[in-house]
Amino acid sequence: MEGTVFAPALEGMKHVKSEDGVMLTKPFLDVCKLILPVIDKFGAAMALVKSDIGGNITRLETKYLSNPTKYNHLYSMVQEEVDAKTAKGSSSCTNGLLWLTRAMDFLVALFRNLLEHQDWAMSQACTDSYSKTLKQWHGWLASSSFTVAMKLAPDRKKFLDVVAGNGDINSDIEKFCTTFSPFLEENHKFLQASVGMDGLKAS
Repeated sequence: MEGTVFAPALEGMKHVKSEDGVMLTKPFLDVCKLILPVIDKFGAAMALVKSDIGGNITRLETKYLSNPTKYNHLYSMVQEEVDAKTAKGSSSCTNGLLWLTRAMDFLVALFRNLLEHQDWAMSQACTDSYSKTLKQWHGWLASSSFTVAMKLAPDRKKFLDVVAGNGDINSDIEKFCTTFSPFLEENHKFLQASVGMDGLKAS
């Protein structure tokens, strides 16, 4: 494999914004999709996260494909739901974007932990990033199933060996976190400003 598992996502991030700095729907969703192979390498520990991310990508992609020109900008589908007062519905694209962004926050925090805490076991890195990101939004049920899943986290060294391929894994993780975080920040700000939804909890 050329480079690390992160290489395609790093390449994809160059296209997430238009020339005038607007977030584009398809490139953003494509980058999220390109992270799924990384999550795969976690095995059972990340099955919940993967299905959650996959489901939200599909929801947003389906909407985008219904009218690619109209929904070329990521926030256009949210704005439309805000205007129609459907943004807060559980099956809305706005809700999908919110949870997709949160799941990505979790992954960025996890990758940062792996870089910054070389002595941590994988389960500790996962649990810490979960408590910093998703935990506050999850109800008791989601939280406990997550905690159980984290116990299945793979061995840290094996995981990093697998995702490294023949590239510099630490450098690529660093690049991924640094480049992707601002997009996620922007999503949070937009969701908060447009719908006041950034604080929404899971039922």
